[in-house]
Amino acid sequence: MKAKKKALGRGLDAILQSPETDITSKDISGNYVVGAIAEIDLNKIESNPFQPRTEFDDESIIELAGSIAEQGIIQPITIRKLGYDKYQLIAGERRFRAAKLAGLSDIPSYIRVANDEQMLEMALVENIHRKNLNAMEIAISYQRLIEECQLTQEKLSEKVGKDRTTVSNYVRLLKLPPEIQIAIRDGQITMGHARALINITDEKTQLNVLKKIITDSLSVRQVENFVRRLTKISSPQRKTTDQALPEKFEHSKLKLKNIYNTEIEIKRNNKGYGNIVISFKSDEDFNRIISLLEK
Repeated sequence: MKAKKKALGRGLDAILQSPETDITSKDISGNYVVGAIAEIDLNKIESNPFQPRTEFDDESIIELAGSIAEQGIIQPITIRKLGYDKYQLIAGERRFRAAKLAGLSDIPSYIRVANDEQMLEMALVENIHRKNLNAMEIAISYQRLIEECQLTQEKLSEKVGKDRTTVSNYVRLLKLPPEIQIAIRDGQITMGHARALINITDEKTQLNVLKKIITDSLSVRQVENFVRRLTKISSPQRKTTDQALPEKFEHSKLKLKNIYNTEIEIKRNNKGYGNIVISFKSDEDFNRIISLLEK
C-alpha cells in the first residue's frame, strides 16, 4: 500500500523539519585535503540533513543507476569533511543514491569546507535549479533561504538568477491552505491556478474553487475570470456621497442649459461641495461657450 503523503502546512516546520545538528565546519585532516576532487568510499559519506527535497522519483534514480553502471559518474558530487575519513553530502543526492544502486564502492567527489548555514544555502540553491521540482518544493526552498540564511527577496533573486517578482510569487504560495499546497505538489493544479486562488481572501471559498478546478478541469484563464467575477460580487459597493439636487439647483441647471445651449451637469455632496460640468461637442462649440462666458 502506498504511503500517504504528508500534508503541507503554512509554517516551514509543518512542511520540512530542519535537522538539529552540531557539525563542525573545521577542516579535520584525513586522507584527502579540502578542495580536492577524489574518489571517496560511499560508506564514508552520510546524507545531507539539510536536503530540501522531500520526494525522489525512484524510476528516474533506477535509470540514472543504469547509466552510471555503463558510463560511470560524469559530474562529481559535492561533500564536506566532518572528521577523519568522514564526509557529508552537500549536493548530488540523486547521483549519490544512484551510485549506491549501481553497486559502486567509490564516487568522485569535490571536497570543501562549509558550516551548517552554507550547507543549507548550497543545497537549496543547487536544488532550486533542478528542472523537475514542483512549485511547492521551490517555494519552500526560497522561504528557507530567506528565513534560515537571512536573505532578503532581492538578495535571493540574485543568488538564484530569478527576478524578484518570480521569487515573491513562489513564496506567496505558502500562504495558501494546506489542501491547496498539496494539490500544487501533486500536480492537480498549476501555479497559475494557485496564483488566482491567492486573490480570494476567504479560505472556505478558496477550497470550494479548488474543488471546482479539479472537478471541472478548469483552465487558468477560466479560473482567473471566475475569481474576478467572484471578488467583484463579494466586494462591498462604494457608497456614493452625491445627493439629490435641491429644487433651486435643478432650476439653475435648466437655466444654464438654455443660456449655453448644451448639456449641464451639477454634482453636489451632502456637505455642499460640488461642481458644474459644461459639455461641448467640438472646438467651435467650445469657443462659442467661452464667448458666452466672457460676456
